Amino acid sequence: MAHKYFADQMDNEEVLYVFRKHPIVMRKGLVVGMLLILLSTIPVAIKPTLGFGWFFGSIGIGLVVALLFFAPFWISWYYSIFILTDQRLIQITQKGLFNRAVVDMQLNQIQMVNYQIAGLQETMLGYGTIVMQTYMGDLVIHDVHHPAKTQKKILEVLRDNGVTATSYGSEELGARSNSTMDLETEEDNEE
Repeated sequence: MAHKYFADQMDNEEVLYVFRKHPIVMRKGLVVGMLLILLSTIPVAIKPTLGFGWFFGSIGIGLVVALLFFAPFWISWYYSIFILTDQRLIQITQKGLFNRAVVDMQLNQIQMVNYQIAGLQETMLGYGTIVMQTYMGDLVIHDVHHPAKTQKKILEVLRDNGVTATSYGSEELGARSNSTMDLETEEDNEE
């Protein structure tokens, strides 16, 4: 028996590719955390006679509060992964500490894999959207790190396992019409 990489892995299943979203999905937590650290210095800025003890103490408290605020964003990013095996695609979406959703799709259900990089920020930071057309509708994965490389790897795995899927680049994807149903993660719907 091979090494198990995740709890639901079947005995005869081999993990071929694992990817996750770009760290940009943590930006809200990072920005608010940095503002909390900055705001913690206000008491000493208002009354400088409090001294260095108050200054470093308030920054320490601000840092702890910022880390506590940022932790759920990091947990959601780190534990939300996409696992591509020789049999299926598993999307694990972690939302906070106690909310996990799993989408399990057989490889032969995937008909088309496309990617789109739209805008200056996505181009410069190297992330984009992958759309997988399935028999049930489109599986849309936003903020994927290196979407072209990820799409290529998914298509390689599909072809190596006898699944015929097509692909379109960024230009054709934008021109495609929407299918009847979009399967999106809860995180994508919040933005």
